[in-house]
Amino acid sequence: MAKTQDFNSIMKDFMSAFPVDTSSMDEAFKTQADLGEKLSSVALDAAGKSAELSSKWTKETLGKMAELSKAKSEPADYAKAMTDFASAYAEMSAENLASFAEIAKKVQTDTVELMMAAGKDMTEEASAAVKKATNDATAAAKKATS
Repeated sequence: MAKTQDFNSIMKDFMSAFPVDTSSMDEAFKTQADLGEKLSSVALDAAGKSAELSSKWTKETLGKMAELSKAKSEPADYAKAMTDFASAYAEMSAENLASFAEIAKKVQTDTVELMMAAGKDMTEEASAAVKKATNDATAAAKKATS
């Protein structure tokens, strides 16, 4: 009767001839973690600025409403106070919305810059990993054939 061949030892020898280098995966993970940290920083900075702006806008509005809520001696003074409040609120709204737009514009610019830099880094890392893998495979193939 024929004896079956032990494929475990064949596969073990085969796999040891082509070692796997995990350093490229480690670098990819580190790059991804760095990108995540930078993007989080951009988002948190924008959230902080937006919160400050919202708080300022609320305080200014409440200050204008305090003036509006004061008792007046003439009925026409109520109409004037309401008109003044509406004008001031419209002006505040325009200024604050422009400030929110600036915050959003900065987030967009920072995000695009980070993504472009990350793309460049990842391309360089991928090229280096492929080159190293090719060299390793060539060396292993030469070693296996000799």
